[in-house]
Amino acid sequence: MKILILGAGQVGRTVARHFSREEANDVTVVDIDEDVLRDLQDRFDVHTVAGNAAHPAVLQAAGAAESDILVALTNSDEVNMVACEVAFWLFRTPTKIARIRSAEYAAKPQLFGEQAIAVDVLISPEQLVTEYLERLIHHPGALQVLEFAAGRVCLAGARAEGGGVLIGHSLRELPDHVADGEARVVAIYRGGRSVLAEGDTIIEEGDEVFFLAAPGDVHRIIGVLRRENTRVRRVIIAGGGSIGLRLARALEHTAQVKLIEHDVRRARLVSEQLENTIVLAGDASDEELLIEENIDSVDVFAAVTNSEEANILSAMLAKRLGARKVMALVNKPSYVDLIESGSIDVAIAPQIITIGSLLAHVRRGELVRVHSLRRGAAEAIEAIARGEEGSSRVVGRQVCELELPEGAAIGALVRGEQVIVAHHDTRIQSNDHVILFLPDRRHIDAIERLFMRAAP
Repeated sequence: MKILILGAGQVGRTVARHFSREEANDVTVVDIDEDVLRDLQDRFDVHTVAGNAAHPAVLQAAGAAESDILVALTNSDEVNMVACEVAFWLFRTPTKIARIRSAEYAAKPQLFGEQAIAVDVLISPEQLVTEYLERLIHHPGALQVLEFAAGRVCLAGARAEGGGVLIGHSLRELPDHVADGEARVVAIYRGGRSVLAEGDTIIEEGDEVFFLAAPGDVHRIIGVLRRENTRVRRVIIAGGGSIGLRLARALEHTAQVKLIEHDVRRARLVSEQLENTIVLAGDASDEELLIEENIDSVDVFAAVTNSEEANILSAMLAKRLGARKVMALVNKPSYVDLIESGSIDVAIAPQIITIGSLLAHVRRGELVRVHSLRRGAAEAIEAIARGEEGSSRVVGRQVCELELPEGAAIGALVRGEQVIVAHHDTRIQSNDHVILFLPDRRHIDAIERLFMRAAP
């Protein structure tokens, strides 16, 4: 697949690295900074073109006419939109994806489409990160919470610790501890390595356990992996930028929210846009301020400023002063493992979340939703089983009969409004939404072929 990426910022570089690692992809990156492009070409197997991403001559040189997908990720919404327009009218690029950061544009969907600006898919990293943080906050103890099948199924990850009742017991005993709930453990990571998730697998302290369950059961499943799992009541947000404002707005009616913003004018502007949030003008890394605001009684401290260093330092300080759970926004995905091994509970890299929203549009076959996990090493996939028994590789077959890559696991099926936790003898029907966990994304081709719609 030929992929054209416009913009070599943090998100653009991460997307280029991710897709260039797959042999089937031919990736070209456009940016105005030649030094950045030279470094990118030295590091990864990509082609580069220097120039303004919205100029027809630059897009032509980058191969827009031969590209299957154009992904506009520059720092300018306007450049992204114009580039998609040019790619459509001059080069007929089939799929055009644009990052739109401004809420003014995103709130007017009528601006985009066949009869308007030629953007097929809008991506707002700020909104994606806000929704991701909100899910984590609503599920205390979770490391990751992702939704499938329009929210009917969740994939959640949690670390087994704090005297969880399942520690030292086998997965087979999980149903005994979760009354009226059902879940399927699809992956376990121990010391950074994958452990086979079978019935006789023993859960150990420190294991990262990923499971699929209905949204209403996630809280209870996490509760058997770790003892402390109470509802979030008090939240402090460090940073009044786009993400901080959106997060405060999403939480202020269900929790006591305080927002700390160092810029006085921005703090005043944010306070005018929020109803129940207390906005403080100050430095989130100021120990006296945090103590004054009773940081030791806070359930969640989320550092989401534009400064990676400030986020890490303020989150570490908040944890030392008694905050129960701390989160930090970081720009470098490679920092996530390093940070989470210390005093910070959850590190969020916006690029990884953004990639997850792109994957479903790049993948072939009947893959409708793809989430990147484990810093891009693994993927959680929602695929639709199409066709009839005999003509399809999956329809009419039991889960145990499918030729899945090593380590891949089918966790659940969504059949209409019904959620079915998958077992080895579960039979797949036409139009089922199949939720899979793939521990090694290098095997994605096998999954794509498995769910490819048969030729008529």
